[in-house]
Amino acid sequence: MKYRIAIMAALAVTWTGSVLAQAKDPTIAGIEKYREMLGDDNPAELYEARGEILWKKAAGPKNVSLEKCDLGLGPGVVKGAYAKTPRYFGDAGRVMDIESRINWCRETIQGFSTADIVKKPFGSADKPSEIEDLLAYVVTASKGMKISPPNSHPKELEAFALGEALFHLRAGPYDFSCGTCHAVDGMRIRLQELPNLTKTADAKGAYTGWPAYRVSTSRLHSMQWRINDCFRQQRFPEPKYMSESVNALITFLAVMGEGAEYKGPALKR
Repeated sequence: MKYRIAIMAALAVTWTGSVLAQAKDPTIAGIEKYREMLGDDNPAELYEARGEILWKKAAGPKNVSLEKCDLGLGPGVVKGAYAKTPRYFGDAGRVMDIESRINWCRETIQGFSTADIVKKPFGSADKPSEIEDLLAYVVTASKGMKISPPNSHPKELEAFALGEALFHLRAGPYDFSCGTCHAVDGMRIRLQELPNLTKTADAKGAYTGWPAYRVSTSRLHSMQWRINDCFRQQRFPEPKYMSESVNALITFLAVMGEGAEYKGPALKR
C-alpha cells in the first residue's frame, strides 16, 4: 500500500547533543517547579467550561447540539472517550483522534461544512476556536483514566504502522526524523527536555502532556496543532488539518503511551 508520506518535524532547528541526566539537571528541575507552581491555576479550565456550554448548545445549520455525538463509547458518552482514542470508526471508515472525531460530529450532526472547519482550525489567544473549547471539555472527562487506544482493528494496526514509519523517516531540508530528537536519551532544545518516545516511560509522559495550555502563547493547544507546528518549524508545508498522516502519528504516540494516567490538559511554559 502506498502511504502518503509525511514527517513529524523536530521541535526546533537547533539542539544540544548531550546534557546532564534530567534528575540531576537544575535547569530542568527549575522548569518542573515552575509548572508545579502554576498547576493549580490552569487556564485550561476556562476552555473546558466554554466547551461544555458549546457541547450542549444547539448550533450549526441543523441547529442541534453535540449531545448525540458518538466518540467511540456510544452516543452522548463523553467520560473516558479520550482515553480510548485514536480508534477506528466504522461510520467514518477511518481511524480518528479525538479532535478529528469531534469535528466529524460537527459536520454530520450539526451540519458545519468541512471547508469551514479546515479553513482556520486553530484559534488565537484573543479568540479561541470552538474546537479548542470542545476539546478541553471532552479530554478533561478522561482525567484519571488510563490511556488505552484499541489497537486491534486492521485499520488501527495499519495506522500505527504508518505512524511508526513516519516517526523514523528522515526527510526534509534538514534531513530530520522524529527520532532525530525523540529516539535518543538526554536531549533537549534550549531549556526544553526532549522525551525519548521509543521508551515507554517517556512516551507516557509526553502523550499525556497534550492537549496543553502554553503560558508562552496564552492559549490551549491540541496534539493536531503540536504536530502541525513541528512541520512548520522544520520548514515543511503544513499537513492538511486532520490528515491521515497526522492521525497516524497520533495513533503511534497514543499506543506507545498506553497505560499512562491522563491528568490533563497539561500546563506548559
